[in-house]
Amino acid sequence: MISSNANAVILTPPQTKIAGKIALPGSKSITNRVLLLAALAKGKSHISGALKSDDTKYMAQALRQLGVKVDETGDTEFLVSSDGVLKPSESELFLGNAGTAVRFLTAAAATIDGTTILTGDEHMQKRPIAPLIAALNDAGIDAKAPTNCPPVTIKSNGSFKNRNIKVDASLSSQYVSALLMAANKGENPFRLGVKDGDIGALGYIDITLECMRAFGAEVKEIGKLDWEIANSPYIARDYWVEPDASAATYIWGINALLGANIDIGIAPDKMMQPDAKAYDFISQFPNLPAIIDGSQMQDAIPTIAVLAAFNKTPVRFVGIANLRVKECDRINAVCTELNKIKNGLAQEIGDDLLITPDTSLIGTKSNAQIHTYHDHRIAMSFALAGLVIEGLKIQNPACTAKTYPKYWDDLGSVGIGMVFE
Repeated sequence: MISSNANAVILTPPQTKIAGKIALPGSKSITNRVLLLAALAKGKSHISGALKSDDTKYMAQALRQLGVKVDETGDTEFLVSSDGVLKPSESELFLGNAGTAVRFLTAAAATIDGTTILTGDEHMQKRPIAPLIAALNDAGIDAKAPTNCPPVTIKSNGSFKNRNIKVDASLSSQYVSALLMAANKGENPFRLGVKDGDIGALGYIDITLECMRAFGAEVKEIGKLDWEIANSPYIARDYWVEPDASAATYIWGINALLGANIDIGIAPDKMMQPDAKAYDFISQFPNLPAIIDGSQMQDAIPTIAVLAAFNKTPVRFVGIANLRVKECDRINAVCTELNKIKNGLAQEIGDDLLITPDTSLIGTKSNAQIHTYHDHRIAMSFALAGLVIEGLKIQNPACTAKTYPKYWDDLGSVGIGMVFE
């Protein structure tokens, strides 16, 4: 495990073919959904294959504050024991920069009889949550976020009063997922629609619905982006979390870029996460298509964009405006840091990102220092560039702990050399 005090990492471009096996961490998206659903279910749920990272630890700790017993029974296991009802917390819920945790728990707080305050670090306090707050207000919940970002204050008597609402999901599908998971609490069915038929990443809604149904939810699709959730209780169960597809993109990228053979133990078509679709593009390297729509695989775009810097032809990424409101403005971050390697590699065109590649960079040296913006995905994506350009320095490598604490260790386990400073 790297030291959390390391300022930077410099990877060593390998001289021989890289091969081996890596056991990816569990899906963050699924782990945090299942932790919440298990907390809302009466009984004991054993969760295996789970991700243990900053994001999921914040979720687990918040659930403990809300009266749920969450035991860590193994490196990838949680045992969640609950009476199915969340209790008021005596102190505010601090959730770091875990977007799923903040958004899911903001809606779940509507099922609590009392007042709940949710907050996060300085980065979380810049991430928008106003559409979810507006939807909760429409549902009769006293919800406030004065800056339109966390901190958030929720006052409720335990359920939604108005049980037919719509939410603006153009910024994030997580607003929809949050409301769906909390919607079974109450005396009548709850109907949720999406305003203007616009949604960030529809595939994540499919994950939410699969997880909800696994825990006994009864959900009907009334129309496009319009659901009715019955007021039936969640049922505790055992649940296996599949490996994280967003994490897989880095390994797929390394395989494509280096001609490596790193086995992650699961085929892309066996994953239900949207980012698994990124494999269809990554596998085409160095002949990536001229236009890539990232709307349904947003977390994979930094990986593919860095890979595109070494493609044979230019690549324009479209449908990625939501990347501006992630842990950082990822469009600007990827563009800025690629241009440190060579000016003109990347260009922002509105909310699109154009990569004009230069294959002659492979095998060269650079003293560029890659700023990671405290964003795990920027750090992990630029590792690909560091494997073909000698001397590239990636700052704040410990930020990968947000979703993939063993990232650098895993790369080292297959023979990739690196030096921490």
